[in-house]
This record gives sequence, C-alpha cells and structure tokens, in this order.
Amino acid sequence: MQKLNLPPVQFRTKQTGNKIQVFDEVRKKFVALTPEEWVRQHFIHYLISGLGYSAGLIAVEMLVKVNGLSQRADIVLYDKQGQARVIVECKAPEVPVTRAVFNQAARYNTKLNVDYLVVTNGMQHYCAKLLDETGNYELLKAIPNASELYV
Repeated sequence: MQKLNLPPVQFRTKQTGNKIQVFDEVRKKFVALTPEEWVRQHFIHYLISGLGYSAGLIAVEMLVKVNGLSQRADIVLYDKQGQARVIVECKAPEVPVTRAVFNQAARYNTKLNVDYLVVTNGMQHYCAKLLDETGNYELLKAIPNASELYV
C-alpha cells in the first residue's frame, strides 16, 4: 500500500483467499484492506497515538440516516459525555480532497451536530471548526488534540 502523510504503523493483517484484511483496533475485527481503509486505519492510529483520543470514544463507519438514506460516517469522535464532537471523512489517497468531500461530511453533520469536520485522503488533511448552525466555518491549521477538544 501507498506511503501516507501520517505516522507509519505496523498493522495486524491476514490473507483470506486472495484478499488482505487488516485488524481494526476500534471495531475489534478484521476488515478488507482497501485504499480507503488504509487511510482510515492510519488516521485512527494517528488520532489515538498522536492526538490522545481514546479508542473507546471512537465510532468507525457509523450509520447515519440523511434524507431517509442510510450512509456511514467514516470516523466519529465522542466526548466523555457521549456527545459527537468530530466527523472524519476518509478517502483513498488517489481521491482529491475537494469541496464535495467536505460537503459529504457536512451532510452527516445535519444529524450529528459536531463542532469539527475533518477530511483526509491520507496525503492532505483539513479540519474546519463550525462557527454556527448556518454552516459557517473556519479552517484550522491543525486538528485539535483530545485535551483541547475535551476542555
């Protein structure tokens, strides 16, 4: 798999038939190792090891119903009171991080009402702090670490 703009990680993997699977430490199971999953697993590791988030406060591929359609938010970070605070939308490295990707995360936020949206393709990472309920936001220079978010 491609080297990413995230700290390197040694993952547990296994081969099932002709497919490789990676162990997801949050979901506690092996999942198909696709390019998007490669980014998601690296980003989860970065959130936990690099930014101090607790694996117990992370949801992966969380079901979100938007306009009657079932969709899945890649990563949702919760605070200790169980309130969703951050949505992370992951794309494969070859998928450009565009406004459409940001809008996808924003659609999930119509149900989750988080404070931050993060979009990444493993090479580029963007974080926006939502300023009000009308959708105004401010792009941040860095993703807040757990101690900043849970103050």
